[in-house]
Amino acid sequence: ILAGPPAMIRDAADIPPAGVTVTGIDEAIKSADVVMMLRIQLERHSEALQMSKVEYHQSYGLSKERVKLMKPHAVIMHPAPVNRGVEIDSDLVESERSLIFKQVANGVAVRMAVLENLLDRGEQMWAPSLETANF
Repeated sequence: ILAGPPAMIRDAADIPPAGVTVTGIDEAIKSADVVMMLRIQLERHSEALQMSKVEYHQSYGLSKERVKLMKPHAVIMHPAPVNRGVEIDSDLVESERSLIFKQVANGVAVRMAVLENLLDRGEQMWAPSLETANF
């Protein structure tokens, strides 16, 4: 399920039809098991959005009010860096439903593994030891 400002979502013809739905933010949040917010690159997207940070947060951000729409078991993710108060309310970044810091930490390990594999030209398979894995 995709949701966001029309200027940031591809034309329907460019979205693969199989199983992808474009909807409003509130509907997406109500039905999701994982609410994945993405960083708005304010340095690149401010003209396309044609709205202030406050207006963006009110229209599309994960606010304390919107989090109440989430399923009881649903979690919050964001790849970081986070524009606090824009994509997501600052208090929600550290909330018990947030997996943001775990996601960021694991993302570093995954990128390190990919780079190591590429630098080894794929000749050696990288496998983490269970002692050092951080899940």
